[in-house]
Amino acid sequence: MFAAGKLLAKSVLVTLAGLGIALPPAACFAEIDQPQEARLREISSRGELTQAERSVTELFKEASPSVVYITSIGLRRDYFSFRAMEIPQGTGSGFIWDDQGHIVTNFHVISDARRAEVTLADQSSWPAELIGYAAEKDLAVLRIDAPPEKLKAIRLGTSHDLEVGRTVLAIGNPFGFDQTLTTGIISALGREISSVAGLPIRDVIQTDAAINPGNSGGPLLDSAGRLIGVNTAIVSPSGGYAGIGFAIPVDTVHWVVSDLINFGKVQRPTLGVELAPDTLSHRFGLDGPVVLHVTPGSGAERAGFHPTRRNRQGRILLGDVIVAVDGRRIRKSGELGLALERHRAGETVNVTLVRDGKVREVKVRLDAPR
Repeated sequence: MFAAGKLLAKSVLVTLAGLGIALPPAACFAEIDQPQEARLREISSRGELTQAERSVTELFKEASPSVVYITSIGLRRDYFSFRAMEIPQGTGSGFIWDDQGHIVTNFHVISDARRAEVTLADQSSWPAELIGYAAEKDLAVLRIDAPPEKLKAIRLGTSHDLEVGRTVLAIGNPFGFDQTLTTGIISALGREISSVAGLPIRDVIQTDAAINPGNSGGPLLDSAGRLIGVNTAIVSPSGGYAGIGFAIPVDTVHWVVSDLINFGKVQRPTLGVELAPDTLSHRFGLDGPVVLHVTPGSGAERAGFHPTRRNRQGRILLGDVIVAVDGRRIRKSGELGLALERHRAGETVNVTLVRDGKVREVKVRLDAPR
């Protein structure tokens, strides 16, 4: 009799459910007479971690104290009180460069900020001052007045000897989640991306380690935990991770950061010339930038460069056209600086010129920036 009652009740429940009538959760379990005693499951032994897991875990423990969270703060005017208020306007990542409190990040992380705050791995926050930036390299150096015991400098590696397929790790603060680790490999080398200044950044590292908004300025590490790049950009139709990220190589970061700390800007040597706007070259169909002026006493003057000038009849005579430096092709005026940044003042470079339709090779001793 009881069993038959259960079957009837179950039939009614099925019918009601078929009619689309919502049933309370308890009704679905009407056939259960009484609760059964729950038994604790036995926990399986984890066993030993793999060598790869141990390595990644130890690497994160070693490197994460060097990674910081950066909040850029801007001004917004209250239209009712007409007072300017400071508001957080963006976040990014960075890392500790030395025990002097220097912090390295991307320029675009702090480019529109009135000021910035740096949060260390121990969650202490410090106001930061801008020491210098290189927009054309998308790099900036901040400084915080934190005690040396809180400042664990990141270990430096090299990027000229990297190979496709090597393991890399990225640490940063994507979407505001601090101290996040992602892993991947080097997907390609020698890539070129555009900086916020519109000039190319060359020899960029491509990786499939997940890089998302907020990772910008954070370190890309090799399997030894050394800095090999600064995560700076992604390619993604949606704006989220799509498997293609880019990092500025540490060989570039090293000398740029040194210049920014010492001088506040990049100290490129010069030829001693002023170039005409690129629109002039385009108008006349020339293969490179035109020399507008030659600085007196400069390496260019000693090498016999011809500036743009007027003849006695008032006709403009275009100066030398620079088409290459040490065999590296120069098509725009901004590319001349990129070619010279590989050198220091006092060194000699081979410059290829076009003068009166003829190609000439001249040696120029580089001058210190003025």
